[in-house]
Amino acid sequence: MSQGDGQAGFPSLNATKPYWLKEPSPILLSHRTTPELPATADVVVVGSGITGAFASYFLKNSWAKDERVVMLEAREACSGATGRNGGHCQPQVYASVPAVAEFELQTFRFLRDLVKDNAIPCDWVSLTGVHAFLTQDIFDLAVMAVEDLEKHHPSLAEQVEVVFPSPGAVLSPAQKENLAALRVPSVKGAIVQKSAASLWPYKLVTWVLEGLLESFAGKGFNLQTNTPVTALHKMESGSEYPWLLKTHRGSIAAKKVLLATNGYTSNLLPEFRDLIVPVRGQVSALLPPSPPGKTMGQKRSISEDPVKLQHSYGIVANNPTGGSRDDYLVQRPLPGGELIFGGGRSQARGLAIGEWRDDKIEESVARFLRGNLSPPLDLQPQTEEEWLPGLDDEEAGESGNAVEREELSASFEWTGVMGFSRDHHAWVGHVPENLGGGGRDGGLYICAGYSGHGMPTAALSARAVVEQMGGAVEGFGVTLPKELVLSGDRVRRTREEVDTIQQQGEKGWAAVFPELLERV
Repeated sequence: MSQGDGQAGFPSLNATKPYWLKEPSPILLSHRTTPELPATADVVVVGSGITGAFASYFLKNSWAKDERVVMLEAREACSGATGRNGGHCQPQVYASVPAVAEFELQTFRFLRDLVKDNAIPCDWVSLTGVHAFLTQDIFDLAVMAVEDLEKHHPSLAEQVEVVFPSPGAVLSPAQKENLAALRVPSVKGAIVQKSAASLWPYKLVTWVLEGLLESFAGKGFNLQTNTPVTALHKMESGSEYPWLLKTHRGSIAAKKVLLATNGYTSNLLPEFRDLIVPVRGQVSALLPPSPPGKTMGQKRSISEDPVKLQHSYGIVANNPTGGSRDDYLVQRPLPGGELIFGGGRSQARGLAIGEWRDDKIEESVARFLRGNLSPPLDLQPQTEEEWLPGLDDEEAGESGNAVEREELSASFEWTGVMGFSRDHHAWVGHVPENLGGGGRDGGLYICAGYSGHGMPTAALSARAVVEQMGGAVEGFGVTLPKELVLSGDRVRRTREEVDTIQQQGEKGWAAVFPELLERV
């Protein structure tokens, strides 16, 4: 198994089972549009997660509507990072470059409206996001970032609000909340973001893929699951199909190729091994704690009176001895109310940097996730309305007492492979020849490297790369921030000026946002 910065391997054949894949699409399961792999294609998309799905969606609804688009997926559809994430979609407004923050807000609104307009059954719930800071240094940095937005980018500043620990703090009329009301009474402070959502990401992507199969059946969209690409070769100059993709089922030649491979990108393009590094994340689906009056640790059934959370959460801390805490939580809708809690990389071997296998969990991380959610998060009821109807007063007991730490039960525990970008931004665009591409018109593109933050970035990044590949996409306009554009100059500056992913991990949370430090 790889450790540190380095080249990714192939997706694991016996991956851990995530919560999101417990209800697989019967249409997409082991789907192959044609029994045999086509010999040629106009466009091959490698990867069927949110990037690959939306890239195909934009391709077939724009300049490639009459082209032959073939999607190759190593495992089942959407079984990679998108099918294994934490179920969040939340722009990082105050800690991003302003242009990137605007782009993420655009992407969030695009997805929100797409889900609403098409009644996509993916459990989208719009929320506010609460970022709770356990250490003063990082909270102070976040506050300075918000103050900078207020001075220079007031429209972005309207998206966030600082909540200080003072009980008598005067807040805006829209918020009227303190740390206790946000369920983080003991933290150093919090940042509340107005644009956030929880969702079932697999079901969003499968809606897109199922729609493509229905709309373009026999009209140029071909999905081939369980077909990993084992090698990518550039053909001789002047070839009509300049790229050859090898699989265990044969080879396919393509005019253009899009690698929507995120953490696995360096497996096919080794030149990216120091730019997009695989990092293993771990997530647990936890059953909410026992209601007051029950014995601590007594197992509850999945339908038994879970507390209702009104926000999604990020729990942030800097570790002075290296590494950081950057955990994340959403709650599934009731009646189940499972707590999807991810993070804990500080407990992983080598911070899980360079890990590209998702076929096992690390028990040290699993114990952390089961035992380190409450506290700092207060999961006891604050009002009767926060319990499902049917829990009577005697069962509810008294609230407001100190919360004893309880290890929660997990119904699912899984891992997934993220692609961490060395300069913290996704890489979107044409691959230059010195990185394994084929020159200016060589036909190889990537859209990858989201650093665990792909849900509010990937969809419109995919749209942007589709426009680079062949022409404008009508409808929702988008300008890709220069920070995300793949260029030779960006590669050079990143390698010369930016620490490796391993070095950043050792330095802690603040090292993840160098532009923020420079800005404030």
